[in-house]
Amino acid sequence: MKITLNKEFYNQVLFIICVVIPFFNNYELSFVVWSLATFVTLRKNYYKPFVKYLAGFLLIFMLSIIVGFFYEHEVYFVIRDITYMLKPILGLIIGYQLFSDKIEKPFRFLVYAGVAIASYHLLLVGYGIVIEGARNVRDIRFHAGYFNDFEVYIFVILLFWKQFDLGLTHKQRIIFLTILGLSSFFYLARTNFIQFIILVMAVKGLLILTKRSLIVIVSSLVFIGISYALIYSYNPKRNGKGIDEFLYKIKVAPIEAFSTRVNKDNWKEFNDNYRSYENIRTVEQLTLNKTYIFGEGVGAQVDLKKEIYLGDMLLRKISILHNGYMTVFLKTGIVGVIIYLYTIFFFFKRDEKKIPSNLMLTNINYLFVGTGVFLIFSNWVFMGFYNLVDTKSLFIGFLFAYKNRLLKNNV
Repeated sequence: MKITLNKEFYNQVLFIICVVIPFFNNYELSFVVWSLATFVTLRKNYYKPFVKYLAGFLLIFMLSIIVGFFYEHEVYFVIRDITYMLKPILGLIIGYQLFSDKIEKPFRFLVYAGVAIASYHLLLVGYGIVIEGARNVRDIRFHAGYFNDFEVYIFVILLFWKQFDLGLTHKQRIIFLTILGLSSFFYLARTNFIQFIILVMAVKGLLILTKRSLIVIVSSLVFIGISYALIYSYNPKRNGKGIDEFLYKIKVAPIEAFSTRVNKDNWKEFNDNYRSYENIRTVEQLTLNKTYIFGEGVGAQVDLKKEIYLGDMLLRKISILHNGYMTVFLKTGIVGVIIYLYTIFFFFKRDEKKIPSNLMLTNINYLFVGTGVFLIFSNWVFMGFYNLVDTKSLFIGFLFAYKNRLLKNNV
């Protein structure tokens, strides 16, 4: 019996590798693999809107390099920042290039990658609980990972399988939904829960403003407000058992990343509002140095004014922040942030008004709108595309290529 492995099979394997490899939490390895994947799959032609979108990240990258020439940052941090600023560019290009017109079911292609990373995550969860004895939210996330936006995209696609032409059997859908549902739950990440709600609303067309969508959005906000009030009145404890610890994180969420004043000498206040403290110190540093227009380039670091443990490292200066806007602000100033905002609001623009409507094209546009809304929030707390373990850039690059095929075929 002869088994033939076509190009699509190799693309699928390479795509899965690129999705899984950042989860090893070794950015040097991820950068090497993603760089190789980019160069071995290069194309001659690219979809014009994709090039326009990619140009935003290229401009930020080039601006950070140019600005960096005017400072004497340490070479190590300069090189490291160059690889950091290239990450979303590589991810988008890889996702785009690994799409093929011969892929029979493009969204099924994405589902297989999502199931692969979710399965690996569940193995890590099992290892953390059984081998390492993790019994609380903090320890489970330490051993198994803190978030995964890619999985939430795939979970939503599986929920609305009829809209995405997956070509899966009922049994396969149930198995895949179970794997992805369990995996997504064990991240216990607030941003992933928000992402799930946003994407569900997006796929149902509720982020396109109509009378119906406004009613749903307002009702949802009221429900969220009441739920938060109940959690606040319940008063969960910081180191509570089980779900209490997660509820405490929800309780402090509204102020955690939005405080404008943090006492760094008060341990509780500092810990609860650390992300805000990063933002405050960045603005203070660039304002004091009068570098807020163009930033301080690659190699720039924020001085936290005290040593703190981030993961297993004791640091006083940091090159990247939790806040994606502030990371771009540090490297490229207000100019870079404006460009970065362009890459977010780009998703709200439609470029095929003269093309007849098509269900799949509509669904891709819905996913783009949902992505834009989500990025507005996720960049404030989790760096967006610049997060070192983020893989949704692969997903978005792939969608751009699929959309291009639909438009070329005149849908």
